[in-house]
Amino acid sequence: MIELHDVFKTFRLSRQQKREMGAAFRGDTVDAVAGISFSCRPGRIFSLLGPNGAGKTTTLRMIATMLHPSRGTITVAGHDAAKHPERVRAALGFLTGSTQLYDRLTAQELVRYVADLHGVSRQDYRARRDEIFAALDMEGYADRRIAKLSTGMKQKVSIARTLIHDPDVLVLDEATAGLDVLSSRAIVDLIRRARERGKTVLFSTHRMGEVGQLSDDVALIHRGRLLFNGTWEQFSGEMQSASLEDEFIRRIEAADR
Repeated sequence: MIELHDVFKTFRLSRQQKREMGAAFRGDTVDAVAGISFSCRPGRIFSLLGPNGAGKTTTLRMIATMLHPSRGTITVAGHDAAKHPERVRAALGFLTGSTQLYDRLTAQELVRYVADLHGVSRQDYRARRDEIFAALDMEGYADRRIAKLSTGMKQKVSIARTLIHDPDVLVLDEATAGLDVLSSRAIVDLIRRARERGKTVLFSTHRMGEVGQLSDDVALIHRGRLLFNGTWEQFSGEMQSASLEDEFIRRIEAADR
């Protein structure tokens, strides 16, 4: 379970940043996230959508305890993210494109290292490693150094690292970025499998097709505020455009008027 209640994240701006905001801007701070509330429940997939700069990544980083909210509360698997960040991290699998990999390790060494950090037993590690590597078709480069891997291969290593400790909560930021169609399908299948096992799954994506395939619940964020928060059935039932992509653009443009 993930729960956010009236969450804000305020950043203080430098002089350069204030100049970049334009002559009409007044003030020393900006709210990247402004009073958002939503819940992600076990056994359901929650899609967080929004254009670049909307506040998605800031929100996900707060859930993952990489950032602290300026106001409001975040709980993950029953733990307060601000008061008990170590408990949240133990229960969480977090994937983001900004996380770097250790180039000198092989894919298998890195995944084993993360498993050891989480205290995964040798027996459990072997079983999970075999399942994940097979699902992602990683066996062919399991012993190759990460520095020698392609962008898509590195993304798969990141996903394997995220899943290896069998977390109850998954937060996936652009999980299929840089992957081809077959690899993306494998990730989608893993996400579905996590839902079937009762995991809480929160993911963001720019691929609208994945939203329709996977979503049980949807939230649309723009300029740090929620424009929509409800079930996929509610969102699709309210659509006024012929496609999800057009509906996404329509709602964003309407909010800017």
